[in-house]
Amino acid sequence: MSKQFGPEYVRAIAPYQAGKPISEVAREFGLDEAGIVKLASNENPFGVPESAKQAMVAAIAELGRYPDANGFDLKQALAKRYDVPMEWITLGNGSNDILEIAAHTFVERGQSVVYSQYSFAVYALATQGIGARHIVVPAVDHGHDLDAMAAAIEEDTRLVFIANPNNPTGTFIPGEKIEAFLRKVPPNVVVVLDEAYNEYLAEEDQYESSAWVRQYPNLLVSRTFSKAYGLAGLRVGFGIAQAEVTDLLNRLRQPFNVNSLAQAAAIAALNDKAFLEQGARNNAAGYQQFVEAFEQMGLEYVPSYGNFVLVKVGDDIGAGSRVNIALLKQGVIVRPVGAYGLPEWLRISIGLPQENAVLIAALQKALADVSAADRVQ
Repeated sequence: MSKQFGPEYVRAIAPYQAGKPISEVAREFGLDEAGIVKLASNENPFGVPESAKQAMVAAIAELGRYPDANGFDLKQALAKRYDVPMEWITLGNGSNDILEIAAHTFVERGQSVVYSQYSFAVYALATQGIGARHIVVPAVDHGHDLDAMAAAIEEDTRLVFIANPNNPTGTFIPGEKIEAFLRKVPPNVVVVLDEAYNEYLAEEDQYESSAWVRQYPNLLVSRTFSKAYGLAGLRVGFGIAQAEVTDLLNRLRQPFNVNSLAQAAAIAALNDKAFLEQGARNNAAGYQQFVEAFEQMGLEYVPSYGNFVLVKVGDDIGAGSRVNIALLKQGVIVRPVGAYGLPEWLRISIGLPQENAVLIAALQKALADVSAADRVQ
């Protein structure tokens, strides 16, 4: 690559690799799109809630005008839901936007950012994109070691990323441990608590992190409408933090970063309790369906609190790639996680019961085919 343009730390970035779309797999393997099952991107298998569809239809008439740049109605709905002032809310083009804005807002080039091994790839990308220094803390049982993360904070650390539940491993940190961590963090270090999968937690695991924002001025809670609310294609996320943090975030937030249809759909979805409950029930049943199948196949997996499961499909570094290709040939899309340092594993999203059944059958065949091919070699 030419070194004529851009700083070295930007040229060193490996672009984010999203899950393969159905159309691409159909073209690549000569398959019928209608028969392909996608369990790669942790999307809601029920799609967009009907309430959100109706809200978008009503909003179409105003698409000739710019969206509300301040998102008043959506902020008002979120403020009511989380019992915080509207001034504490920042809207994002997905929660990914909130993570990126936070890095650009609080960290200067050369300063450090702390995050865990096996955590969301965007933490590393956001750090690299501003020329900051990575402090990657080794995981424990595929999850965050909060004591080690607190100890890893250095004088020039300005940001800490924590995902709970964590993607791609599905691990979970109890609320009391997170609050204990917050008490240890210096007040000039912003903690981003990324809760993209919070809505999938069982009732006994739930905690309300927005209440901690009142106590910790350096806490930024990040949430999304892409998962449980079924609005992944609309890209709506938000952050909750005290006014000083929010004011700074909004200085760098792109104008009109959440479009009119997205704002209308998010307000409707936020109040669609029945849709959320339906998704939670399906997720719990689908998780059990996967776990029972993996155990029958003798596969190691990481207990998950999200809408996906990380499963080990072999013992060598090529295992994940080989099994993934064998699944793609059968029209089943999952997520290889070699880029996370987990090349023997696959992350599989929880779908509808029939989609899960297709995955289980396809995985059994893929494992057998790969094993047979390995023996021949």
